Amino acid sequence: MESETITPAPNSLGAVMALIRRLRGEGGCPWDRKQTPQSLTVYLIEEMYELVDAIASGDAQAVCEELGDVVFQVLFLAELFRESGSFDLDNVVQHNVEKMVRRHPHVFGEKKVTSTAAIRANWHAIKKEEQKANGNNRETSVLDSIPASLPALMRSYRVSERAARTGFDWADLLEVMGKVEEEWDEFKVAVQQIDDDATRDQAAVEFGDIIFTLSNVARFVGFHPETALTAAINKFERRFRYMEHAFSDQGSDLEAATREEMDRAWETAKDVTAGEGQVDRAEENQKPEN
Repeated sequence: MESETITPAPNSLGAVMALIRRLRGEGGCPWDRKQTPQSLTVYLIEEMYELVDAIASGDAQAVCEELGDVVFQVLFLAELFRESGSFDLDNVVQHNVEKMVRRHPHVFGEKKVTSTAAIRANWHAIKKEEQKANGNNRETSVLDSIPASLPALMRSYRVSERAARTGFDWADLLEVMGKVEEEWDEFKVAVQQIDDDATRDQAAVEFGDIIFTLSNVARFVGFHPETALTAAINKFERRFRYMEHAFSDQGSDLEAATREEMDRAWETAKDVTAGEGQVDRAEENQKPEN
C-alpha cells in the first residue's frame, strides 16, 4: 500500500516550508526559482527594517505580518542551503539551541550570576571562547511603505523606484548619467565655496545629491546600489588585507611602508584578487511587494 502523504498544519512552519518548495519546484514561480542566497540578502535586510518600523509603531497586527515576512525569508534561505546539501532547517535549529544553552550557564548550568552586567560579561566571554575554538580570534503616498529606518543607500533606491512607478523618472540611462555630471559640477562649486559650517552643510547636501542620482543609475542599469557598494567595499577589504599579509610575511608592517611600497603592493593585490566578487542584478531579482 502506498504511504499516505502528510499535509502540514496550515499554521505550522512545515506549511511554510511546503509552500517554499512548491514555489521552487517544477511549475512554480519563475522569480522564486531563480533566487540565490546572495540575491535574497538585500530583501532579508529590507524585511527586517520593515519589522523594526512595525515594532516602533506599536501596531501588533503590523508586527505579526512583518514577522511572517521575515520568517518566510529566513526559511527560504534555509531551503536554498538544503537544496545545495549544505545544511537543513533542523541543523539551523539544533545549532542555535545548543549555542543558546551554552551561553546561558546561569540557567542551564551551575554558573551563579548576580546582575545583568555579569550575564553580559559571561556571554561575551563564552562567545570569545567559541570563536577561539573555531579558529577565529578576531548586528498616504507611494513612499509610505518605505521604512524610514532603511540604510540611506537602500532607501534612496526604494524612494526613486517608487517615484518612478508614477512616471516621475528620467527618460533613459543617458539622461540620468547626465544628471550625475550636473550634480558633480554643482558639488565642485560648493566645495570651492566652503568657508563656514553653513557652506559645508550645503556641500554635504550636494554630495548627497550625487549619491542619490548614482543610485538611480544603478536602477537603470539593473543592479542594486547596496549590493554594488557592498561588493566594492569587500573588494577593497580583500586587497587591503592582502597588502597587510604581504608586508607581514616580509617581516614588516604596513604602517612603516612608504607610499611607493604601498602602491606596488596594492597593484599586486589588484592582480591577485581580479575577478572576485559578484553583484546581483536588481531588476531581474526585484522582490514583489508584500
